[in-house]
Amino acid sequence: MAKPKSRRNGPVSASSSTVFDQARDELFQHIMTCGVVGADEQHQTEWFDDTMKYFTERYPELDERGMQELRKLGERFAQPPKARASA
Repeated sequence: MAKPKSRRNGPVSASSSTVFDQARDELFQHIMTCGVVGADEQHQTEWFDDTMKYFTERYPELDERGMQELRKLGERFAQPPKARASA
């Protein structure tokens, strides 16, 4: 008989991530695939308004505060990288 393997206390697997983590990852993926980075500010605002309505329906487990935090992270993620100052 084979000896049963014991569980390791390692990093948390992707399957046990929180609903917020899943929503954040999905939002970042949408941002990358929809070309939000570098878009006009007005278009970004409209895109986020529509997308957050969708996420409110998709993730009803998230409360208003969670959705606000999710949008804030998404808006930061959508900003183009800042250029380094020359020395």
